[in-house]
Amino acid sequence: MKRIVLFDGECNFCNSSVQFIIKRDPANHFLFSSLQSETGKKYVKQFHIPDDVDSLVLIENGKAYTKSAAALHIAKKLDGLWHLLFLFILVPRKIRDKVYDYVAKNRYKWFGKQEEACMLPTPEERKRFI
Repeated sequence: MKRIVLFDGECNFCNSSVQFIIKRDPANHFLFSSLQSETGKKYVKQFHIPDDVDSLVLIENGKAYTKSAAALHIAKKLDGLWHLLFLFILVPRKIRDKVYDYVAKNRYKWFGKQEEACMLPTPEERKRFI
């Protein structure tokens, strides 16, 4: 099963993060779906993802990772030296998630929110959205 990244489709930072992942994932490890889509809602329900998780989720091997764990597990599969970020998994989750929550809480203020327009993926990228 492919790894599925659920993201906030209204968040500019989250959309940029998806583009970042796509560019560094030539092996196509990841599929993507916004949390607001029917598919995203289905996975949220299926994996009992709490309502307060509204920015990034990774579903891998039948398990849902949220917050910093999701970001680090994603980084582990990216090309380049990005996989080295997975070493931060050694930092206690409480500390990692505090940093993650701070960025997530301020993401709309710092990076803005999608209005009506959204990115137009290439035909190749379109295959990676579910």
